[in-house]
Amino acid sequence: MTVEATIAQLAQRIEVLEAEAEIRRIQARYMFLCDTPCPEFGVRDDAHRIDLIMDLYSADAVWEGVGEYYDNQFGRAEGAAAIRRHFEGFWGEKQDPALLLNAHYLTSEQIHVDGDEATGQWIHMQPWLFSDGTSLLRSSRLNNAFRKIDGVWKITRTRTENVFITPLPKNFAESYPSASVLMRP
Repeated sequence: MTVEATIAQLAQRIEVLEAEAEIRRIQARYMFLCDTPCPEFGVRDDAHRIDLIMDLYSADAVWEGVGEYYDNQFGRAEGAAAIRRHFEGFWGEKQDPALLLNAHYLTSEQIHVDGDEATGQWIHMQPWLFSDGTSLLRSSRLNNAFRKIDGVWKITRTRTENVFITPLPKNFAESYPSASVLMRP
């Protein structure tokens, strides 16, 4: 193999590794922004949170819940405006009981890069605690797609399927913050 061919091969491998790292960062940031309380410093309110999440998506993205449990619960949102409405339905209205705690844990990662397109699969676990003391643990599989647009990786598809949902003991968390200060300078 020539030096030029070796360099070209190494450059291609570096591009794949950089794409995987960027996709991993985007997926983790999405989950981080979805946590309650939101740990991202400077997020003024839920509308701002939604703006930051939407910055991660392409204009033609799809967000969908699939499978026998999520088809009816989440449905399918096509395009940025529909995805924004989906998130506004979750955060945009006062809900009773209020969500006090929600954290996303990602595992079982697989990222597959093919040029400027990629897919990623994860399993996530998510404990929820509400103001009336009820709580649950949710687990989902994710099968997401990504595209490099003008040099920036964006989410083009979020697809989630329920693995299980189970109640947790009432008030399972004894102590939790009302606001996160983790990222404060």
